[in-house]
Amino acid sequence: MEAMLFYLVALVSVISAFFVTKCRNPINSALCLVTTFLCLAVFYVMLQAPFMAAIQIMVYAGAIMVLIIFVIMLLNIGSVGKSRYTHGVAGAIVLSFLSFIVAAKFIAGGTVSKAVGDISAEVVQSYGHTELIGKAMFTEFLLPFEIASILLLVAIVGAVILSKRKV
Repeated sequence: MEAMLFYLVALVSVISAFFVTKCRNPINSALCLVTTFLCLAVFYVMLQAPFMAAIQIMVYAGAIMVLIIFVIMLLNIGSVGKSRYTHGVAGAIVLSFLSFIVAAKFIAGGTVSKAVGDISAEVVQSYGHTELIGKAMFTEFLLPFEIASILLLVAIVGAVILSKRKV
């Protein structure tokens, strides 16, 4: 039953990811992207990572998509007309096929490795996902976490300065 759910969600995910690129209306494309993000959250639940699934829904399917839709509405992007030049499509198909062949070769030639590190399934069950992620984030990964927050602050200030320059 679990394998059937996986294949169903994988099919929905691939189809919605395909329609992200094929929809002419940018809002429909963004909604297909939300569907892809929700399928990814289902994959996290199937991997017994409910915290990551919740973060996936709240951050990506929620906040990031609201920002993307806000930018689409702010830029007033309408439906994109079909261009006459389709020579890039053939190149993209060939490149995608070659990438698929290389990925399949690596997957077929590789071996499955075991989990590396101190955290086992028993440790996760005793402490919980959220506590382990928080402890790791604020102890051994504190410096990268703070650098990322400073970079986000700089990006926000830069966006405000760029938007005020045009007014």
